Amino acid sequence: MKSLDQFPKLPLGIFPTPIQKLENISRLLHTNVYVKRDDLTGLGLGGNKVRKLEFLLADAKAKGAEVVFTTGGAQSNHAMLTAAAAGKVGMEVILLLKQRGVTRCAGNLLLERILGTDVRFVDTDDYADIYAEMDRIGEALGKPYYKIPCGGSNALGTLGYVDCAREIAGQGMDFDHIVCAEGSGGTMAGMALGAKLFLPGTKVHGMMVDRGPFDRITPALMREAAALLGAEVEITPEDYLLRDVCGPGYAIPSEAGNAAVSLMAEQEGLFLDPVYTGKAFGGLLALAEEGVFREDDQVLFLHSGGAGGLFAVEME
Repeated sequence: MKSLDQFPKLPLGIFPTPIQKLENISRLLHTNVYVKRDDLTGLGLGGNKVRKLEFLLADAKAKGAEVVFTTGGAQSNHAMLTAAAAGKVGMEVILLLKQRGVTRCAGNLLLERILGTDVRFVDTDDYADIYAEMDRIGEALGKPYYKIPCGGSNALGTLGYVDCAREIAGQGMDFDHIVCAEGSGGTMAGMALGAKLFLPGTKVHGMMVDRGPFDRITPALMREAAALLGAEVEITPEDYLLRDVCGPGYAIPSEAGNAAVSLMAEQEGLFLDPVYTGKAFGGLLALAEEGVFREDDQVLFLHSGGAGGLFAVEME
């Protein structure tokens, strides 16, 4: 198997991110709950996409790209962080966002204005239309360009969370469970593959905040990332656990997610967002209530950021 260190990366983040015990939450849930602070990755307002972008923008640079395109919803954390990262490394960025959700100048769209980002809305629900528009714009610009998929979730981006699992393994603790949000697939797939490679015995739970076919997306990304690494591993359904926490819909706050946001803030002074981490933590609370975690288990929650979106979405 290739070492992750053989893949070029740009130094965008501050790593390793800390792991902290949530003492009050642990008492409430009668188990040991920790948080991996990937909201502190150091670029912009932090978040999980920084790990992916280190690999993706290194690849863009290596291929001679001058312009970077990416996409997502109107309040995409990934899009905002791509804009911040591209500017830092001297690349032009164009965001083609879905014209859905909160499109006023708030949250991540406000941050993108501050970053001086070229943001364009596309009135479609089909990402194939958006990627085709990227090609049209890129060809018209006449500059070499690079397309990053929604969420940075392709095989190369997935390596960011394989690397995170390796990082966790080096931080001196064994975890029985890791819980993370699953919104475009790459974070969960990377964590699940990384656990298989570096954290044997750890169960990885992906909390689905969207209604995509993650039972197909997750193993496909795991296999593609494993192929990049030359890792001869068999991916089976036992390697990843999925739970639907989407509630009323993607980017629409849920009752359980909002309650989880409030509980984390009140008990631990940490802010989650109602679109990703709040729903994911709500899923962790549900697992605890169902008796999935034993009293002596070590449970790690991945705080994947998302603070920008917190200031755009209405919480009832």
